[in-house]
Amino acid sequence: MDEFILSREEEEKEKLIIDLNNFVVGSVPTVFYIPEYVTAAEEQQLLNHIYQAPISKWKSLKNRRLQNWGGVVHEKGLLAQDLPPWLKEITHRIYEESRLFPSAINHVLINEYLPDQGIMPHQDGPAYAPVVAILSLGSSIVMDFVPHPSVEKATGTSANNNNEDVSLKPAHMEVNSGEYLPFSVVLMPRSLLIFKDTAYSDYLHGIKDCENQPCDEAVNVTDGLKSDGRAQPVSGLKIYREGGGETAIHRTATRVSLTCRVVTRVHKHLIKL
Repeated sequence: MDEFILSREEEEKEKLIIDLNNFVVGSVPTVFYIPEYVTAAEEQQLLNHIYQAPISKWKSLKNRRLQNWGGVVHEKGLLAQDLPPWLKEITHRIYEESRLFPSAINHVLINEYLPDQGIMPHQDGPAYAPVVAILSLGSSIVMDFVPHPSVEKATGTSANNNNEDVSLKPAHMEVNSGEYLPFSVVLMPRSLLIFKDTAYSDYLHGIKDCENQPCDEAVNVTDGLKSDGRAQPVSGLKIYREGGGETAIHRTATRVSLTCRVVTRVHKHLIKL
């Protein structure tokens, strides 16, 4: 009887695990894009929780505003605070289903982007385990990945970018490539993007500050569906084509993203400096 119960529990647990091999996009094998990860109802519930937070929870930056949950990330680790139940629920789900995080997700940044706002190419830094999950709500955007300047110098790859954090461990070459190439991913509402290892350490990621974002070359745009001889982007994507130019996202609504990570060093008490 006990063995039967255990086998049922294991069976249910296995159902929670996503086969991420089905969601690899592009030539970097550690970038995963999962469309419709949450339902429209779940998306709205999350947005309700976010916008019901006290106004003091918001921090305004030059080109966006954000909420910080889980505590203060310090150079010596995390001054931890418990995540609220609504965030624990979604982060636990991501942790359980992806099996990519070394431990339970303990830190979430919630960013709000107006249609013309983005974020400069950057790395998330050494305080975090080298894996990040980004849940997108509200509006589509294109996220660009460009090789880190240190990688460009080592491999001769060339890309135009700015960066916030240029610390980098020794580079790893792309599988089957031999060089690092820029790429982009379309992030639809309710989708989940996870990237780790090489994609985390050897690339910068960012979003352009513009309302119209070209998406023809995004790695999750398929050329399997044709209309008037043109490739069609991911299902449900609202696009425009002006004057025979590139297919692009026309951003008209606010985007909210949940950036979910693990801070590896946690301090429950105030650090003495």
